[in-house]
Amino acid sequence: MRLAALTQLVRLSLSRERRGAFFSAFGVAMGVGALVFFLGLGLGVGRVIRERIFPNDARLVDVVPPAVSLGSFLGGGKLDAAMVERLQALPDVEKVYRKMSVRAPAASRFDGDFFGRRLRMGMDVLAVGVEPGLVEGDVQQGSFVDPGPGQPLPALISTRLLEIYNNTFAPARKLPRLAPGMLVGFTLPVDFNRSYVAAAIPNAPVISTQVQVVGASDRALLAGVTIPLDSAIRLNRELGQDADTYSSVTLVASSPGAVSGLVEAVKEMGLEIDDQERRLAENVGAAVTLTTSALALLSILICVLAAVNIAHALSASVRARAKEIGVMQAVGASRADVRNIVLAEAGVVGLVGGLLGTLAAILLAVLMDRLARSYLPQFPFKPESFFSFPWPVVVGGVMLGLLAAVAGAWFPSHRAAATDPARTLAG
Repeated sequence: MRLAALTQLVRLSLSRERRGAFFSAFGVAMGVGALVFFLGLGLGVGRVIRERIFPNDARLVDVVPPAVSLGSFLGGGKLDAAMVERLQALPDVEKVYRKMSVRAPAASRFDGDFFGRRLRMGMDVLAVGVEPGLVEGDVQQGSFVDPGPGQPLPALISTRLLEIYNNTFAPARKLPRLAPGMLVGFTLPVDFNRSYVAAAIPNAPVISTQVQVVGASDRALLAGVTIPLDSAIRLNRELGQDADTYSSVTLVASSPGAVSGLVEAVKEMGLEIDDQERRLAENVGAAVTLTTSALALLSILICVLAAVNIAHALSASVRARAKEIGVMQAVGASRADVRNIVLAEAGVVGLVGGLLGTLAAILLAVLMDRLARSYLPQFPFKPESFFSFPWPVVVGGVMLGLLAAVAGAWFPSHRAAATDPARTLAG
């Protein structure tokens, strides 16, 4: 049978069975739409977790001494220059970036104009020094080097800290929301070896200086300021603290696949891996994936029910059209032709249902994003969109509708092909 003739027969059959075709396509659209919607939601939330809340470079490995509180950047082990050279010599290590925390409490007291508003604020801060190469590209003003005693220290702030400020602290204090570029050049007084909550180091001087913001970075310390490594070393020496061992070392692996071997080599050297944030991101991502998978499974079950409904509808249609099929076979239609007609009818229903379901899911996602922007309050890391629809999800949704319909029509099509024209026409 030629394609034109097959198309004409399918069109006539579907126009005659509009009601059944509509409900079959509606069932497919429900299953496909739910699946595409929940997959898009899971992918969108997962993207926010990976890119904004817990941004991580898959090639970075943070090495810390034993007995260090993970993620605190406080000293507590032996990670000196000799150990750094050993780490540099490990296979698959491209670069090594040292970090050293300022091993003394620090406090800041600000009283003045803050972007048009009067602000009085006192708080403790943490300071960690990093090598300039680690934050290369994030410095927007000057150079990220130690300016020497008496000069403002260049500092980077965390982009995540800025996000939290904009969506929690700023609305509560009626302060302006800030973009990273707005803070460049802003200075803040900091007194090292002074604290509102902790004891100062005995017999050590109080070092008063200015910290000048030169940019924002994902790799900056979340609850504090990130300064040049040479500045941290100088401050520790002036405060009489350890300036020879590092708080942590960041290794850059040659490829993401080399990270696991690198981690094992580091542990064999008696050091630890600070992967708390990575594991937290993985745990949150796993929870999102599990929830998305459960909802996707429910959507697939809806598609299965739609396939069963198509099978039932086509079985009834085949029985009602038995004489028509017998006449077609009597005038030369082969069993394959009859089977293809039934499968083509189901394919059109499934394709239309898949397209409508996918389109409905995308439109519903757009509506949900608009409602979220209008009615949800601002909160840290609130995304512009909670959904992500890469092309494999869109194409996969349409193909799933087609597959469900064809699978449901498989047995009715074979039953139609097995019709005996002589017995059917004889009644």
